Amino acid sequence: MTSWKLVRIIAGLLILLSLALGVAESPLFVSHYWLYFTAFIGVNLFQSGITNWCLMENILRRIGVPSGC
Repeated sequence: MTSWKLVRIIAGLLILLSLALGVAESPLFVSHYWLYFTAFIGVNLFQSGITNWCLMENILRRIGVPSGC
């Protein structure tokens, strides 16, 4: 699996997890503050789309995951 695919999988899982922990109607609800984490992930995805730089992708490449290019 390539680094760019893993970045999207990890981001999607973190968004779903933070929504499950931050939405009051969820059976896994902990605190509304988890929604800030959801926003943080969204801002990072937006930033990486504009700048073509993603810290998670750099980390994955350093641990040996092949690039998607």
